[in-house]
Amino acid sequence: MAQVDLERSGDVFVLHMRSGENRFNPEFLRAFSGALDEVEGSQGPAALVTTGEGKFYSNGLDLAAFAEGGPEVGATTMARLNEIFVRLLQFPVLTVAAINGHAFAGGFMLACAQDFRLMREDRGFLCLPEIDLAIRTGLSVPMEAVLEARLARPVLHEMLVTGRRYGAADAVARGMVDSAHAEAEVLSRAIELAQSCAGKDRETLSALKRNVFGAAIDKIKRSMAA
Repeated sequence: MAQVDLERSGDVFVLHMRSGENRFNPEFLRAFSGALDEVEGSQGPAALVTTGEGKFYSNGLDLAAFAEGGPEVGATTMARLNEIFVRLLQFPVLTVAAINGHAFAGGFMLACAQDFRLMREDRGFLCLPEIDLAIRTGLSVPMEAVLEARLARPVLHEMLVTGRRYGAADAVARGMVDSAHAEAEVLSRAIELAQSCAGKDRETLSALKRNVFGAAIDKIKRSMAA
C-alpha cells in the first residue's frame, strides 16, 4: 500500500497518510511532496485536506531510520521536510489538517504549517516531546519558524519546557487547533471548510500567505541555504 494517496471530494483533495505512525523519512516525504505536486498542478477550484489513519496523524521524524541509515538519511529527511514547510506556508490553495489522532513533534509542526487544524475531540494528543527525549540541540531553525508563526509565544514556551500532551479541549483553548469534533466528523468538517474556500484565486492566496508568513519562510530558506 502507498504511504500517501490522494482522493477527491468535490473540489477538495484529501491527502491520506497511510504509513502507521506516519513518521518522516526520505521515502515518506518524497511521496508527500509528490501529492503536493499533483494538487498544485491541478486546474480549477481546489483545496487540500491532510489526515492520517487510526490512532495517528503523525509522530514526526523517523528516528529509527536515522539510526539505521546514518547522517545522510537524517540530512535528506530534514531537507525535504524544510521544503515541505516552505511549500505549505505559501501553498496556493487552502490547506486543512484533519488531526485524527496523535500529532507529536514534527507531526504537529506539519499541521501548524497548514492554514487550519481540526482535531478529534475524544482521543489523540498534541505534544512537543523534545525535552523528554533529551534532544540537547533543541529545535531546528525551520521547526522553530513554523511553530513561532502559528503559536502564541507563551503557548509555545509551555509546550517546549513541559513536554505535556494536550487533548482537544486544552488545544482549542490555547489556539493550537481551530476546533474539535467527534471522530466521525473530523474529516468531513475539514473537507467542508476546505470546500468553502476552494474557489479562491491561487496567486492571490499564495501572495497573502507570503505576506503573513514571510518572516518564517525567509528564516527557513536562510537556514536551508546555510
